[in-house]
Amino acid sequence: MSIRIEKISKAYGELKVIDDLTVQFPPNGLVGLSGPSGCGKTTLLRLLAGLEQPDRGLIKGIEQRTISMVFQEDRLLPWLSAVDNVAAVLSSKRGKALNWLERVYLSEFAEYYPAQLSGGMKRRVALARALARPGDLLLLDEPFTGMDIDLKKKLFSLLQEAAIRRLVVLVTHDLADIGALAGQAYRAEGPPLRLREV
Repeated sequence: MSIRIEKISKAYGELKVIDDLTVQFPPNGLVGLSGPSGCGKTTLLRLLAGLEQPDRGLIKGIEQRTISMVFQEDRLLPWLSAVDNVAAVLSSKRGKALNWLERVYLSEFAEYYPAQLSGGMKRRVALARALARPGDLLLLDEPFTGMDIDLKKKLFSLLQEAAIRRLVVLVTHDLADIGALAGQAYRAEGPPLRLREV
């Protein structure tokens, strides 16, 4: 089932971040959103995740979806190692968690804690955790921050694989990422948020 956003609006005080936005996303595949900071992209992801509610309008097609998300900031549990952060969404199946860390090129850092990892490494643990969690909607807010171009290209295949069976919504400042990955791409402007298909 596709996701339909119908005439949603969201404001914080006097600031209209989203105003009367209508857009439809497919049931699966990769949708990319690129635009300047502060235009409303993250707010849209938070609305899709159900972390916030629109002031007006409806979001249809997410009611029965299981959602995974990589936030802009790292949300790793500091008292768990990298492998245990991933295992937390797998009913503590360390073997599968180790496999996901291997797929993001971090198997040798499996027992490291978040404080021992670089920013880019933490992003990869967060990405592995989101990909490992069974679900049908994956929301990614700047998932490649702190990664070089070669590493990003290696990780693209994981997102393309995920997009076969679920909808992946990718927010990034890097238009090259969108061009390499997205089947449906939007240029975001605002506030209030406007999406122009490219």
